[in-house]
Amino acid sequence: MLDTVRQFIEEHSLFSIENDPLLVAVSGGLDSVVLLDILHRLGVQVAVAHCHFGLRGEDADADEQFVRKLAKQYGRPYFAEFFQTNAFAEQEGISTQMAARLLRYRWFEQVRAAQDLAYIATAHHQRDEAETMILNLTHGTGLAGLHGIQVKNGYVVRPLLGLGRDDLHDYLVERGLKWREDDSNDSPVYQRNLLRHEVLPVLREINPNLDQTMHGTAERVGGAEEIVRRYVADTAVQARRDEAEVTYLNIATLQKTTATALVLHEILRPFGFSWLVVKDIVAAFPGESGRRFDSPTHRLVKDRENLVITPRRLTQFGTFQLAAGQTDLLADGMRLKAELHDDARHFIIPRSKSTAALDADKLKFPLTLRRWQEGDWFMPLGMKGKKLLSDFLIDQKVPLNLKDDVRVLTSADGKICWVVGWRVDDRFKVSEETVRVLTVQRL
Repeated sequence: MLDTVRQFIEEHSLFSIENDPLLVAVSGGLDSVVLLDILHRLGVQVAVAHCHFGLRGEDADADEQFVRKLAKQYGRPYFAEFFQTNAFAEQEGISTQMAARLLRYRWFEQVRAAQDLAYIATAHHQRDEAETMILNLTHGTGLAGLHGIQVKNGYVVRPLLGLGRDDLHDYLVERGLKWREDDSNDSPVYQRNLLRHEVLPVLREINPNLDQTMHGTAERVGGAEEIVRRYVADTAVQARRDEAEVTYLNIATLQKTTATALVLHEILRPFGFSWLVVKDIVAAFPGESGRRFDSPTHRLVKDRENLVITPRRLTQFGTFQLAAGQTDLLADGMRLKAELHDDARHFIIPRSKSTAALDADKLKFPLTLRRWQEGDWFMPLGMKGKKLLSDFLIDQKVPLNLKDDVRVLTSADGKICWVVGWRVDDRFKVSEETVRVLTVQRL
């Protein structure tokens, strides 16, 4: 068994047995007791971590005492944390199991970092992997869910993932090790337990080697996922353009891809868009501009040539003022920097849209920064007539979700002097008669 685990660790480059200290998650159950013993016998430097979730009364207390004594028996540092799991689950609106998972992995990482340990080792094995894959498939999943439990995920490593549950039981009996049983593992309240006790036994009648078969499938799916990941990355390089708080995805480039919805879903995954929403987005490609799609964190608008993605604004932009002599203005995440130039004769007008050069003596302070409104008009630089700002934004082909964030800088008399990031008003432009220049830059 030791040689098998050693070979698995080396084959998957999980960690250096000789040099990398680990934090080992030990519940007191069969799997984690075996993991701790194997790592100890391999000579790995480990510390023991135990989570008390406050869910099983005296049994949980006894588990904690058992693991504490176990760590002392092996002569290893011991860390324990007592969580208010039910309260956290209620606060976050999630299941107890999900709350326990979030709490333990967050705490494991805190201990790992504080103790300068290389990795966190958990005792997941092939049966856990099979359960995870089938559970994910039941709920609906992509490739990430079908490769099951990852052998290495960031700082988390799983040295026993090449072994079956029976292998661990045989090792434990051979070594005469003691462990604690968790009665909640038999409760049908939890979906995983229902799958473990009612569904998987039937599948094992069809295939007695189900766990090994699922492990092999997970390895192949993991390889396929890597191929897809590279294809998606190459597509993103061609299709994606990022600006400050805005991401553009070229529709024509996306349409040339194989399995467009799958590729787009992978690109949009960090923005929180679900598979069903992504299918609707792809279906909207031939349609008119302006279709809007929301995720919990972002808004996507189908524009003429691009998908335009911006963060969802949780607060409305207010009105902010820039006084005479004031050099900085911070307004709901937007920062403006103002600078007065006393000699316009040697001033060079910047070409960047992010900077406005204004005739300082035509301005009336305080200047006001606000959202644009229907009915706003100005005289775009180079024009002598008025133009509704709404028409100007249409002419500039500003996507719908970017229109919502357009701000204007106005003089104290109400005149728009700059459509921020787009165009200066002709009435405030720097000319041969200008004596002093005020530059306002959006940072």
